Amino acid sequence: MEKDTIAAISTGMTSSGIGIVRISGENAFTVADRVYKGKELIKNAASHTIHYGHILDGSGLIDEVLVMVMKAPRTFTGEDTVEINCHGGTYVVRKVLETVLKNGARAAEPGEFTKRAFLNGRMDLSQAEAVIDVIHSENDYALQNSVNQLKGSIRNKINNIRNKIIYNTAFIESALDDPEHISLDGYGTVLKNVSEEIIGELEEMIRSSDNGRVIKEGIRTVIVGKPNAGKSSLLNVLSGHERAIVTDIEGTTRDILEEKINLGDLTLDVVDTAGIRQTEDTIEKIGVERARKYAESADLIIYVVDASRKLDDNDQEILEIIQNKKTIVLLNKSDLEMVVSQEEIKSHIKDGIPVISVSAKEEDGIKDLEDAVKEMFLTGNISFNNQIYISNARQKQALEDASGSMKKVIESIENALPEDFYTIDLMDAYESLGKITGESAGEDLINEIFSKFCMGK
Repeated sequence: MEKDTIAAISTGMTSSGIGIVRISGENAFTVADRVYKGKELIKNAASHTIHYGHILDGSGLIDEVLVMVMKAPRTFTGEDTVEINCHGGTYVVRKVLETVLKNGARAAEPGEFTKRAFLNGRMDLSQAEAVIDVIHSENDYALQNSVNQLKGSIRNKINNIRNKIIYNTAFIESALDDPEHISLDGYGTVLKNVSEEIIGELEEMIRSSDNGRVIKEGIRTVIVGKPNAGKSSLLNVLSGHERAIVTDIEGTTRDILEEKINLGDLTLDVVDTAGIRQTEDTIEKIGVERARKYAESADLIIYVVDASRKLDDNDQEILEIIQNKKTIVLLNKSDLEMVVSQEEIKSHIKDGIPVISVSAKEEDGIKDLEDAVKEMFLTGNISFNNQIYISNARQKQALEDASGSMKKVIESIENALPEDFYTIDLMDAYESLGKITGESAGEDLINEIFSKFCMGK
């Protein structure tokens, strides 16, 4: 790892109260002293203290600042670190950074601060990935899960499993090296029991990835219905603002409207589509065709029925589209006289599809919709005390590889193969799990992961 001193803006590039320029590396204090003027030199300051002063360049004063001094190894990166807290205007923050770069630091690459924290042993790879997940969290579930991983929930679980694997591997290899003093008689039964226990733990984590994906990425949701059923009104209610134009004219929505919505603790990536009906309007036809395509790839379809009007051929077409999809049916306009009943709708759909009476106009029934979505997409109750939710596809693949290797161990035991066969698959599982924590991750993978981070983190 390069030991040069890096610097970057660690706050958003927008006008704000405060902007932070972070410096990290062996010469962080030296660089800071070249640009900072205060009562004492930064290099002489006590660790984890804040100092008032000014940032200067060759032409004079740039800004008055508060400078935080943190000495290695008790810092985020594990290196000497200085954070310059200046006024948050985009120009002044850039000016402070430019001055720092002119005085001995180089511009940090995306994610380089966190990468250094990983390489210096301040966190493992699963925790580093949790950093970016915290930044991108869009609901309470996602934030809690990311913070849980940042605190080491995945690392601790993986390390416990790897310790079991390496203990049994070492025992077998010791016995093979010293058969006179260490016996492997009956050890196959012991190892099989341990392997089954490990597979159970791995499979539980793999199963959690369904919840993990929903928690992290959100639910791809498409709202369908015939014209004037209240789809756009529902989108406006869910989003909390007038996202879609609502009129009494059929076919008002012709193109696709997309909105990210927090429904309770879950995120829905909602697409409002054109009303599905037979039409000769060329533009509306395109919108209807797009609605069908979006419905095909959706995680969830919300079918909005105008319960104040009888079902017609357009409804029958929609009912065919939703037959093999996860669907929630909303009987909208419950504030009016309803001519479509739940029983009638249920006679046209598969058992188990929720049918909920709502009024988008009066905002009634939205909590029932939220409960139905949770029941449909979340397996059991979400708890972040002891439960781990895998929300990373790379980690899930590593778990599946490790589980496959442990199953091969059991196959070797059942086929009475020599004990050295066991250690091959045990070590494959060990290496696969090491990719999650970073102990077995190659340089290319590490660089790829941190390249996705934002600048300054």
